[in-house]
Amino acid sequence: MSSFPTRRPALRPHVRVDAEEPMSRGRQRAEQLGEQLHGALAIYEEFFRLGGVRMEQVRTDAPRALADICDYAPALGDEIRGIAEVANLEQWQVAALNTRTEILARSASTGPGECSTILRESPAGVFGVQTWDWHVELAGSWHTQQVIGGRYHVVGLTEHGILGKIGINSAGLGLHFNILGHRDDSVGGIPMHVLSAHVLQNAGSVAEAIDLVRSAPIRSSGSFALLDPQGSALLEITPHGVFEVPQLHPGIHLRTNHFLTEAPKAAEKTWLYQPDSSQRFDFLSARLAQKAPNSTQELFENLITGDGEPPVTCVPDMGLAMGQRWASLATIILDPATCSARILDGTPAEGTHRPWRTLIAN
Repeated sequence: MSSFPTRRPALRPHVRVDAEEPMSRGRQRAEQLGEQLHGALAIYEEFFRLGGVRMEQVRTDAPRALADICDYAPALGDEIRGIAEVANLEQWQVAALNTRTEILARSASTGPGECSTILRESPAGVFGVQTWDWHVELAGSWHTQQVIGGRYHVVGLTEHGILGKIGINSAGLGLHFNILGHRDDSVGGIPMHVLSAHVLQNAGSVAEAIDLVRSAPIRSSGSFALLDPQGSALLEITPHGVFEVPQLHPGIHLRTNHFLTEAPKAAEKTWLYQPDSSQRFDFLSARLAQKAPNSTQELFENLITGDGEPPVTCVPDMGLAMGQRWASLATIILDPATCSARILDGTPAEGTHRPWRTLIAN
């Protein structure tokens, strides 16, 4: 059994970065997270090892990724360098955290499941809800954040040492993030987590976000579910282009972890998230067809599952080995009208008895 911690902290860290200069924002991150950064890196190094990714390969991949980040988004490259400086880490180590999705794409191991996201355009407004499902060993290695210094103020959550993940900005642009697997995924270009940070800091609408994503150098795959007060869009991002997914039901987008558009579907790594992803997708689709949610509460309730149902609410099996114990580490509701992110430190089923943290980007 692994010696890595699997419990969430009593108080979830909240990081605020607001320096004008990007490297100083990185230093602020490292100052507030302290030794927790080293713990997160150690866990990912073990996941790399378990997946058969040698550290020599990581030492080659990460600096190349950092060079591409600095070329495309210099401010974010400087922020990574600032983190490394204060955390007493090598720059390539912080770059490896920000490139963890792309490095793990080389892994020979597979996981049992991943995230579920729903977007809803209703008469009451546009809303998004998501579970963030990941390895339970990382339950203590993420934080909520406020980021000031880009074009827009951003709030949301991310992992220790990683610049972005899920959030909303002061223009009311929200971004949910799911992993996908394409056979041509590789390290290079802009990593998905860094691209998320770049979009939230610089795009003021869904249309602007799509343009930014289409302009980025992409070598890996993922899905951004985008929403603003006027509407929403679901993107499949791949090494061979960016594809928009039609709405599943009127006013509803649904995302799990398999491709929904034809071109990338032909080159999907089906062994990664199937059949789990399709089971969650079909289950949620049937729920949403019965009754379209018209509030954030109704939207959230769709993510609550129990025994005998697909694990949209994901609870880890601690009898499994490290790398197979996946959990809903957080549940997130984004509301563009109020520029707010409501973040639950736990599974959807815990939403009635654990506190939510509400962050407003203004």
